[in-house]
Amino acid sequence: MNTTDRFSRQRGLVPLDKLKELKVTVIGIGAIGRQVAIQLASVGAQQLQLIDFDIVEPTNTTTQGYLQSDLGRSKVEATAEHIQRIDPGIQVVTVLDRYRPQQQPGDVVFCCVDSISSRSAIWKSVKDQTRFWCDGRMLGEVIRILTATDLPSQAHYTTTLFPQSQAQTGTCTTQSTIYTANLAAGLMMHQFTRWIRRIPVENDTVMNLLASEMSCGIVTIGTIKNNLQEATQRSN
Repeated sequence: MNTTDRFSRQRGLVPLDKLKELKVTVIGIGAIGRQVAIQLASVGAQQLQLIDFDIVEPTNTTTQGYLQSDLGRSKVEATAEHIQRIDPGIQVVTVLDRYRPQQQPGDVVFCCVDSISSRSAIWKSVKDQTRFWCDGRMLGEVIRILTATDLPSQAHYTTTLFPQSQAQTGTCTTQSTIYTANLAAGLMMHQFTRWIRRIPVENDTVMNLLASEMSCGIVTIGTIKNNLQEATQRSN
């Protein structure tokens, strides 16, 4: 493969030399996480760590982009194989397990897990190690992307880790579509490439597809709940 030709159209948008130096960890290889991992491989990341304990089930072929031939396989191995087809030179480390502190995450962490309690535990473990943290949340057609790269954004992120009992009913995978997951992954990747280019990133972005609304910056819990309620009402 001619790598010069492969990356020619993103030149100036994605600094390949800087990207290749970064070890990138994706925790949770489900609806959003799988799309993030594939997009990372496509734009030229060379060191990927994929962490997930789950196995591919039939519904994952609809909402997460897995193939029929992936059924029964671990999500990390199925995704790693797909990545190798994009670029055999990418170093992919797979961890068939939940995230644990001894797994040594990379400079960059994409958190794509289902629950607030899991996010909170992972954040406490990695916040002093990672340089770029991005958390993708999705329920139905509402997306929230949170990014932490410095002390102020880390402080804001901590405020979003409310008790699990206060979370919206249902996990991130209760209602989902692959197009919403792809958009969420794209928004996360956009913040990542901004960070690589030293362009200020948005620490909190909410997109409500059904209402055709998007907000960036500090977002209150009330705004999130209103978006979710509005989306639910419109779909009924």
